[in-house]
Amino acid sequence: MPIYEYVAEDGTRIEALRSMADADKPLADPEQKGRVFTRVVSAFAAKGTAAGAGGGHVHTGMCGCGKRPGSCGGQGRA
Repeated sequence: MPIYEYVAEDGTRIEALRSMADADKPLADPEQKGRVFTRVVSAFAAKGTAAGAGGGHVHTGMCGCGKRPGSCGGQGRA
């Protein structure tokens, strides 16, 4: 089963392991605070480097870390 990312109206993000058939169905609040979570498209970026050359990540639009390009201190660029 795949892992999907969900967000509530207050901005809280969670991940849930759900079947593909249930992926787009709203998810009840696992903390029972009355929130309803809806599925969002997960954003991520991958960057390859030569061994020992350092790391970081490249921002493309919204960064997978959830911050705008250049704001997470990584090697990001739009």
